[in-house]
Amino acid sequence: MERAASGVERAESNSDTFGESLTMNPISRRRFLSATAAAIGAGLAYPRAGGASTIEWTERRDLYPQGVASGDPTPDSVILWTRRPPTPDSRTRRLVVEVASDPGFTHVVAQGRTSVSAETDWTCRFLAAGLSPAHEYWYRFTDEHGFGSRIGRTLTAPAANDDRPVRFAFVSCQSVTEGACNAFRRMIFEDERRPPEERLSFVLHLGDFIYEVVWYADEKPTRYARRIRDVYRLPEGEKIGDLHVPVSLEDYRTTYRAYLKDPDLQDARARWPFVCVWDNHEFSWQGWQSQQVFDGKTRPAQTKKVFANQAWFEYQPARVRMPNKPSLDAFAPPRVKDAPLETFDDLGLGLEPNNLAAINSLKVYRALRWGRNVDLIITDNHSYRAEPPNMDAFAQKEFRWALPQDAIEIYDNGRAHDNGRPPDTIRFGERDIPNDRKLSPPQSFLGHEQKRWLVDRLKSSTATWKIWGHSFGTLEWRTDFQNLPAGTRPKWRGGTYGMFSGAFFLERGEILDLLRDQRITNFAIVAGDRHSFWAGTLSKGLPPQKFEPLGVEFITGSISAPGIFEAAEYTIPRTDPLRALYVHDRPNGEVWPAVNMSALHGVRAALTLAETGDVARALAASNPDVAPHLSFVDLGGHGYATVRASAGELETEFVCIPRPLERSERPDGGPLAYRAVHRVKTWRPGERPHLVQQIVEGTPLLATKGDRRG
Repeated sequence: MERAASGVERAESNSDTFGESLTMNPISRRRFLSATAAAIGAGLAYPRAGGASTIEWTERRDLYPQGVASGDPTPDSVILWTRRPPTPDSRTRRLVVEVASDPGFTHVVAQGRTSVSAETDWTCRFLAAGLSPAHEYWYRFTDEHGFGSRIGRTLTAPAANDDRPVRFAFVSCQSVTEGACNAFRRMIFEDERRPPEERLSFVLHLGDFIYEVVWYADEKPTRYARRIRDVYRLPEGEKIGDLHVPVSLEDYRTTYRAYLKDPDLQDARARWPFVCVWDNHEFSWQGWQSQQVFDGKTRPAQTKKVFANQAWFEYQPARVRMPNKPSLDAFAPPRVKDAPLETFDDLGLGLEPNNLAAINSLKVYRALRWGRNVDLIITDNHSYRAEPPNMDAFAQKEFRWALPQDAIEIYDNGRAHDNGRPPDTIRFGERDIPNDRKLSPPQSFLGHEQKRWLVDRLKSSTATWKIWGHSFGTLEWRTDFQNLPAGTRPKWRGGTYGMFSGAFFLERGEILDLLRDQRITNFAIVAGDRHSFWAGTLSKGLPPQKFEPLGVEFITGSISAPGIFEAAEYTIPRTDPLRALYVHDRPNGEVWPAVNMSALHGVRAALTLAETGDVARALAASNPDVAPHLSFVDLGGHGYATVRASAGELETEFVCIPRPLERSERPDGGPLAYRAVHRVKTWRPGERPHLVQQIVEGTPLLATKGDRRG
């Protein structure tokens, strides 16, 4: 398996490798391509001499209800996908896939056959090989009755020596039961109107493709001001509180089938190749490794982790690996049982055999190359994640979603804190709380094996831009609750900043130390999960520690899932004395995201805005030490982001749409809230990356370091 996988990498990194294979005799060439397809669990669409299609084909989209998709393109191949389930009057066992260089299929360049069955939930995966680099193709599936899928469009990656700019989108967090996928409609609308050389090459989906937790509309008709849609019901499922969660393979499959009936998501998958990685909701909301957490209690869930992995494999066309299963088109689930984790390695990985079998049943971390300019490095941030520490002792319910930064760092670092000298207790208000993590390993989300792979990939990359596809992002979010005016009630009991998002400090620091020590430049993270837009620079420390930017990071807003500002707007009472740190209630009834100002400028700025309504006076009260790393934060943003990576510059654009409460019928997906562009030029070792921001359209409320007021 490993040999086959490395062979695929050589084909990606050297444009001459596959060119040489074209001179092989037909038997050798077919064996080479078959081995490549087997390595990723796919059937093979063989190259063929160009000519018009001879397949009798009648489009029947109703027979392919989840549409078509392509994924993980290389310069000479791409994976193709569809699902053809049986219907009462039409069953099929065989499919033909055709790949053409024109939408009319007058020049078919690859063709293959495969079977579909209940074993894979009637899905199939094809490796279309022998293709040309940086080329646009069309593909379709046809059953033995002549009934065809819709026609999909895909693109191959440029060859390794191709210096052309690379443009792609990155997205995350689509909850089809709570909102609409208008962002995909906007993305398609804009891309269709661009010149060919400026169109997107692929879409990077950074996870929460599905939400495994679901409300049923008859039990919970609304959330905030959103209508809960009755999109599907889990055939088995378990009800926990007012949520329903999957318990079987069929439950996970049902969720994917329902999500992929969304017309805008389906259209996007038919237009571009997707590169996908999971976040948490593809398995379990608060889960880690193969364990689930509900109501603060951990449940062994190795069987459900395998179910989740299998469903992901069946519905996402990706070059992922099933260890020791090199020749299977279908997922090969290991036999596991649910068992508690009792022994761990020094990064918190549970060594229980069923846990290891479950999390290793599918390895999704991988790297893909787009010409000279982009090395896309994708990690799995949940399968190897250590058990999150319980920090309930430090929670103050009035300071929503925040914990003391010093306590987070001590718990996160474990026995490695302060160079191996962790404190016995942590001061919190008038109490000294025992440090329960004093003897525990530091928190890790990568694990040993994946971390070694990531380090090796960063050290060996020759691309201009090393782009880490990171599902949940690393930019810290904090504010200076310690600077609240004297007499503020409730009183902040933490000794320093309140942190909303920040973890894995030592592991993140190791990666940033690597960049500095190995003189690796032009490093960027693109991320999702936070349901908000972020732009900033990467530093191992923030004031009062040393601030030393070594890379840049961009986080995209959600496609449709609600964000923190929306939650604050509807859950924090207007009489709450701390509401002003989260929500700015305007005299005209409008609400603005004061939480943006708290994150960028600190609590005094947010309070000044509440008192005066004057943004300029609020900015004058800014604390520059709160967030020197951040240049943009919009905790209410929905939409997507695009990247343009060239030999001299990386440009990231945030495309923000209004809260997607209902599906827009407009061809452009509805109005635009704003468009913000962030540019950074390549930098040399010893130089700091410098972000330059431009608001191209609209007004991102309170989201920048300057006066953006609306």
